[in-house]
Amino acid sequence: MMGTMTLEYIAGFLDGDGSVFFQIVKTKNIHKPFRIRSSVLFSQKTSNAVILDKLQAFFGVGYIRHRKTGVSDYTVVDPVEVERILHSLQPHVVLKKEHIQLGLKILERLKHVQDMHDFIETCKLVDTFGQLNYSKKRTITSKVVEDHFTHHLVPL
Repeated sequence: MMGTMTLEYIAGFLDGDGSVFFQIVKTKNIHKPFRIRSSVLFSQKTSNAVILDKLQAFFGVGYIRHRKTGVSDYTVVDPVEVERILHSLQPHVVLKKEHIQLGLKILERLKHVQDMHDFIETCKLVDTFGQLNYSKKRTITSKVVEDHFTHHLVPL
């Protein structure tokens, strides 16, 4: 296996077998019916999942899931931790530079959302992020959020 886990190695892992993504998800809160979920995910064959344990130990956060498909994932979803990880890997990634740059912009904007307009503008950035990932399964877009607020007039 490997001796020392480095940010350069982890950035290469992210470029190859990792994902950064942002999703607009529904909540049960009538005052804030949507939120933006951030995630950093590393995938590996379950037989090699020990590397995911090392990643989790390195970052000190997140969880590991073993799927029935023989693939395991190490996932971090806490926005503060996602931001910390993205900042630490940003100087070292090659393929996912644009993902990290836009992801950090989304996370920064989320800290300063004041109203429905700010939230919808941030959701539009999430739409752009979805295009980076060639996401085809997205059902909740900024348009869905905007239409919801237009018809329900719920303040954010």
